[in-house]
Amino acid sequence: MSTQATERLVSLRRGFHRHPEPAWREFYTTHRLVEELRDIGVDELAVGREAYDPDDRMAVPEEESIAEWADRARDRGADEEILERTAGGVTGCVAVLECGDGPAVGLRVDIDGLFIEESTDAAHNPVAEGFRSEIEGTMHACGHDAHMTWGLAAIEAIKASDFAGRLVVFFQPAEEAGGGGHPMAESSYIDDLEYLFAVHVGLDHPTGRVVAGIERPLAMCHVDATIEGTSTHAGKTPNEGDNAMQALGTAIQNAYAIPRHADGMTRVNIGRAESGTASNVIADHAHLEAEARGETTELMEYMKGRLKRTLRSAASMHGCTVDVDVISESPRADSDPELVDHVASVARGVEGVTDVVPTADFGASEDATFLMERVQENGGLASYLIVGTDHPTGHHTPTFDVDERSLRIGADVLTAAIRGVEAAFASTDTAAGGNAFADGGTIADRSGGTIVGRNGGGSPTRPEGDR
Repeated sequence: MSTQATERLVSLRRGFHRHPEPAWREFYTTHRLVEELRDIGVDELAVGREAYDPDDRMAVPEEESIAEWADRARDRGADEEILERTAGGVTGCVAVLECGDGPAVGLRVDIDGLFIEESTDAAHNPVAEGFRSEIEGTMHACGHDAHMTWGLAAIEAIKASDFAGRLVVFFQPAEEAGGGGHPMAESSYIDDLEYLFAVHVGLDHPTGRVVAGIERPLAMCHVDATIEGTSTHAGKTPNEGDNAMQALGTAIQNAYAIPRHADGMTRVNIGRAESGTASNVIADHAHLEAEARGETTELMEYMKGRLKRTLRSAASMHGCTVDVDVISESPRADSDPELVDHVASVARGVEGVTDVVPTADFGASEDATFLMERVQENGGLASYLIVGTDHPTGHHTPTFDVDERSLRIGADVLTAAIRGVEAAFASTDTAAGGNAFADGGTIADRSGGTIVGRNGGGSPTRPEGDR
C-alpha cells in the first residue's frame, strides 16, 4: 500500500474519531459514511429505514435525546436529506457492490461511540495530534472509528480488484447498546450471503497479530425494571407504605443469589439502581438496570428467566408492582472453522502481520452474532476476526486509542479475505495477499453509482443527482 493510501486511512479514522455519536443517534456519522460511499460509487446504498425495519430496533433511546443529536448533526453540517432518511434514530446504512456472478460476501462494521469523556492529557495521541473528540462526554473508546475506516477501505479495494462476486457491507448502528445487530440480521440484505466477516480492533491483541475467528462469545441480555409502590411518611405511618426501595434491595440481593448452571458459565449483574427522595419518605418508585449472560444462548435464556422471576417476586414480597423490560439481547454464534482457516491463510500473506492466531475466546458479548447466526442458518459461513492494535489503555476508557499502523493491516486482511473466498472454497487452495487501496488512489477518485433501497422503507431509488 502506498504512503498516500495509508495516510488516507489515517485521515478517515481521525475524522470519525472527532465526531462520535451514541447508539441510534449516529446522524452525522451516517452522513459522512454516505458522502464517502457516494464518492466511491457503490451499486446500491440503503440508508436508515431503507436498510432495515425500524420496528426491529432494540434499546432505542428517548425521542428527546434522538432529536437533540439530530440537531447537533445538523449544526455540524449534516445533509438535510440524510437527516430526513434517518429521522427518529433510524441510522446506519448498507452498501452493495455488484462485481459479477461469484460468491455473495458480507462485511459487518459498527459505527457508534460511547458516553465517555475523552482524556485531555497532552500525552494522549488524539490530543497531541489534534483529533480529540469534539463532543464533550462522548468518544470512540472502542475502535469503531477504525472499523468504519476498514469498511470503506474494503469497498474501495474490492471495487478496484478482480473480485467477481457481490459484496454487502453493513455499517451497523447501536452495537454498544446491543440494539443494532438484530434489525440488520432481519434485513433482506443478509438473505443470500454465503460468507460473512465481522471484525474488531485490539481487544488486548498487539499490533501485527490477527485472530482469524473468535470462539465462545457470551450470549447476553439487558433488562430494565421499574418498581412502583406507595409513598407515606416514614415516621408517622410507615405501615401505610409499600416500600419500593426495600423491594429494590431484595431484588438486587436475590439476583446475585440465582443458582449458576451445571451446563456452563453464567453471569448476572445489576449495573445501576436508584430510588428514594428523602430520608423520611417511604419510596414509591425504584429503577434498576441489569444484564444476564451465558456461555450459550440457552444458558442466557435460563439466567434471563430467573432474573425476571426474581424481580417480580421481590416486588410482590413488598406489596409493589414491577414492569420488567428486556431492552436488548444477542445470541452466541461461533466462527466457522473453514472460514477461520481461510482468514488465517490470507493473513499470513499480508505485510505487517507478524502473528496469526487461529482462534481465541471472546469473553464478552457482541450483537454481530445476530448476523453470523442468520448467515449460518441459511447455510453460509461466518467469522468474527480480531486485528490487533497496541492501545495504551483498555477499551471503554478515556485514554483508549488505536495504533494507526493497524489501519492498513486490517484493511488489507479484510480485502484479502473477501477477494479470496471464491478460490478458497472452489478448491483446496486459498488465495492470499491483497491491498486495501490501489496505490495512489483515494476514495474521492471515483464517481457515484445507482443508489437504491430494498427493505421496503423510504424511497426505493435515490434522486437522479446521486446516480
